Amino acid sequence: MVVAGLLFLAFAYFAVGQAAVNRNGAQTAADAAALASAQEARDELADLWKLAFLDPTQWQRIFDGDVGLKPSCWRAYELAAQNDASVDDCEDGFRTTVRVQANKPAGDSVIPITSTTRAHASATAVIESLCTFELPSAPPSEPSGEPSGEPSGEPSGEPPGEDAEDDVLPTLTCKGGNWELDPDDPTDLPGPEDLFDVHLAD
Repeated sequence: MVVAGLLFLAFAYFAVGQAAVNRNGAQTAADAAALASAQEARDELADLWKLAFLDPTQWQRIFDGDVGLKPSCWRAYELAAQNDASVDDCEDGFRTTVRVQANKPAGDSVIPITSTTRAHASATAVIESLCTFELPSAPPSEPSGEPSGEPSGEPSGEPPGEDAEDDVLPTLTCKGGNWELDPDDPTDLPGPEDLFDVHLAD
């Protein structure tokens, strides 16, 4: 009886270990799925920033994630499957939460429930902007010296806009360094990993 009892305890501990491994596998799948979905959203945000490269008034909305994003949960489904799990629920965007279920139960053991119970896990990944900038102040308008609404009678001799300075984009101050952006050279731009960080929520 003593030997039988010890064997039962040994198998019970083994079953508990199997269940723990199953839970760890599900958590790994959830973490990977959430990160993959958030990274897909981050890449789209970076593409939107590049499209708005010449319009700094749009930058902050993009850095705040205050723009419409395409669904990115398909990446969560891919990564969950690669980690032998299935997605139960996915909420994508600037903050992505994924819930998964392991495809396989812990396995047969002296504890019957482990043969049918599948581990569940959830994870949340967040996108964090890494950059800040300051929009240039609008120059004050200068009085023309003429009564409002009446022409001066003298042509200026210069085409409109000739005295205006060339467009200057704000300096992008990022955690990895500063970017002096040239409006005439859109090839040397920060990449997604320079603009945004993706990490699991604490």
